[in-house]
Parts: sequence; structure tokens; C-alpha cells
Amino acid sequence: MKGPLMQAASAAILAAGALAMPGDAVAADLAAGVAAVDITPPVGYRMAGYFNERLSTGVHDPLHAKALVLRQGSERAALVFCDLVGIPLEVSSQARRQAAEKTGIPASNILVAATHSHTGPLYFDALRKYLHDSAVKDRGSDPRETADYAALLVARIVQAIAQADAAARPVTLGLAEAEQSQLSFNRRFHMKDGSVRFNPGPLNPDIVRPAGPIDPQVRTILVRRADDNRPFAALMSFALHLDTTGGTEYSADYPFYVEKELRETFGPRFVLLFGTGACGDLNHIDVTRKDRAKPSEIGPKLAAAAVLPATKAIAPPQLGVRSEIVRVPLQRYTPEQLAKAREDIAKVGAGKLPFLGEVEAYKILSLELRGGEAAPLEVQAFRLSKDVALVGLPGEVFVELGLAIKRASPFPTTLVVELCNDSPEYVPTKQAFAEGSYEITNSRIAPGGGEMLVDAAVRLLKELAERRE
Repeated sequence: MKGPLMQAASAAILAAGALAMPGDAVAADLAAGVAAVDITPPVGYRMAGYFNERLSTGVHDPLHAKALVLRQGSERAALVFCDLVGIPLEVSSQARRQAAEKTGIPASNILVAATHSHTGPLYFDALRKYLHDSAVKDRGSDPRETADYAALLVARIVQAIAQADAAARPVTLGLAEAEQSQLSFNRRFHMKDGSVRFNPGPLNPDIVRPAGPIDPQVRTILVRRADDNRPFAALMSFALHLDTTGGTEYSADYPFYVEKELRETFGPRFVLLFGTGACGDLNHIDVTRKDRAKPSEIGPKLAAAAVLPATKAIAPPQLGVRSEIVRVPLQRYTPEQLAKAREDIAKVGAGKLPFLGEVEAYKILSLELRGGEAAPLEVQAFRLSKDVALVGLPGEVFVELGLAIKRASPFPTTLVVELCNDSPEYVPTKQAFAEGSYEITNSRIAPGGGEMLVDAAVRLLKELAERRE
């Protein structure tokens, strides 16, 4: 049953849409379809997000790959959001290629993003490889991996894109913009000893000040049927780490609660696609208090940010896509460091190493798996209208870099989504590299790589802006 607030919000947003119809009429040639496909692994599979072997014990809420396909004239694009900690390049490249073959959407026009939920499966990278290889060596097989999850994931992403493509119908788009400054906090702090530390703990008397800003913008693109103007899906972007749930049950984290709340307004089949904003140095911990926000509290507040503001029509639509591969230098390591990392990985999660020692071993072995001196990281830009664009970046991007893109963008409204198509862990600023702490230790890229991605994103946005009508 809808509460009075959500009933009022529903009526307001539908009324706003009705008023916007004359402007939206130009968007009759825009079509969109959505689909949600279950990607929940078997119970008992290892879970991602922390530096230890953590086994799933159940399902709090299913994990999904959610796809939005857009068509206008000969231009086609697909945006996919998966309830996972990350998407490795091997998975995204296979899925994009197969989806392109199946639907005709160019692979370069397909974005595959992870939401960064810490309550999904551990299915790639160095820790997973070590645990899997150890199980096979000791037992002849790995009882925790009863399915080839990476292969399953590729198939389900392709399925979601194909279903969304088949479901495409004429639509109009609306934009809701709000600010929520009490949910997200910079987690890096200048300390009295002159250092910068991440997560120094609540009420820590040695904290001087946060080492960076937050991004309070909540931007929601509502997808409405052209025939009745009723929203059936939304793409929301907000910069807040998805590590609010914990435990050993699979969960999509706080976006699950956002969608649950929005379904009270728009109906049980409404689909929320959540694109995590640049939040590599942000989380939900307010160090001035002992308690912290729960995902069930975050959800309604973000849902309200989507339905309470007046909705502006995104019209006329002008779909366009550009992408660029940026060869970002990787961090280097010595043979001695590699040998030590191979010894230390066995100690990860056992309390035998300092935390940053665990992170260092994991990082070096992950770099070894990548190989090479540079990573081909892709930046994508999607134009929805002359005023609205979306940028997709790989990795956990520091908020300062996302804000830099927004400031330099020629589009009045620019959404920035992280963890797209590849997962090189943290993408810090040059300043953060100089300051140090956890995110720097766990980054794969060399200093300056984040700024290279920002430059590429701004170039693509300017190119799309020059071609808009």
C-alpha cells in the first residue's frame, strides 16, 4: 500500500509528465526497452568485497543484470548494470561481442557496469584464483565453485540485452534532479600526525578534517511509455559505496531498497537501473556519530530524491555514443616483491599480516594476472539530448575525478558511472597518490591515470556536444 508521501509524489510526477507532453512529442522516434535477468550464484559460492574467504549462506534478495536498450534512427545503445563488486574485462568483452552479434547493437555502444555490491560472488582476480587453485590442489576440485560463474554471467548479460532490445517501444524521458548530502561521506581524513588515513573510525579525536569532498547529486532518468506517460523504469546515479549490508547473504545492497520503494509508487514491475557514481573515496560512515545508516534507511531517501523533485522533459532526444581506449600506465613491481606476494597471499584473511600487507600481496598478484605495462581502459560517453549525457569509466573512481568531468562537461546535466567494462580497482587522483593509504595501495594504475581518463571523457563529451542540434 502506498503511503501518503509516495501517493502524492506519484501524482505529482505523472502530472508533471502530462504537462511536459507537448515538448516530449518530438521524442516519438525514441524507443527503449528494459529487462532484468537473475544472476544469483548458487548458495555456498565464495563472496566478494573483503580480504578473506567468505562463503554465502543464503539469499536476502536476488542479484540481477538489468539492461536498458535505447534506439533512435540508426543509433542504438545498451546500458547494463549488474549487482556485483566488479566486471572483469574478459567478461565484459565477451558479453559485448556476443550481444552485438545477437542484436546488432555495436559493441562499442554497449556499457556493462557493476554496482559494486559487496554481497555478491567472488569470481575473478588474484584472491579468487589463489583460493580456487588451492582447493583444486588439495581436493582435486573446488567444492565452492559448483558453476562456471563467469560463463553464466556472460550468457545472462547477453540475455538481458536481447530481452531489452526485443521489448523496445516508443518512450519519452524525464529527468529528476536532487541533492542528498547526509548519506555519503568522504572516508579519507587528514590526521593530527600529518598522515591521511581511510576510515579512521567514528569519533576519532585525531581527525583534523576530510581529505576530499562528496558529490551530493542524485540524478534520475525516468523512462515513460509514450502512449500513457507512465514510468516503467529509471536510471539513477548517486556516488555512494555499496558496502552498507555486510553478512553472508547475497544482496544488491541499498539499490534493492530504492527499487522496492519506487515500486510502491510505480508498480511491482518497475525496474531501477542503478549506476554507481564516482565514489572511490566515499562511503556511508559519518565519523561524527557512532551509528551508521542502514541500507533500508538509505533506500527511501534516494527514492524520494527520484520522485519528489519536479521532473523535466528530456526533449528532443538526440542519442549518440562515443568511446575511446586510453592506455593507462600500470604500477610496477620487482621480482622480489612478486615472490613475497606469492608467499603472503596464503596469509590473507588469517590475521598473519597487517591489513595493508594483505592488500599489497593481492594487488601485486592481480597486476601479474593483467600483465603488461599499461591497461587499455575504455571511456564511454552517451548523449541523450542536447542537455543530458552519461559517462562510463572503469574502476572505483575518486569523487574528485567525477566532479571534474561534470564541471568541464558541455552538457548541463552529466551523469558519471564508475566500474564500467573493467575493474582496475581504485582510480585515485595524483594528490591522493601523494597522500597514500588503502586506496593507493590497492590501485593498479600509476599516478596520473585518473586524470587521463578525465581528459578522455571531456574530449568525448565535447565531440558529442559539437554534433548536437
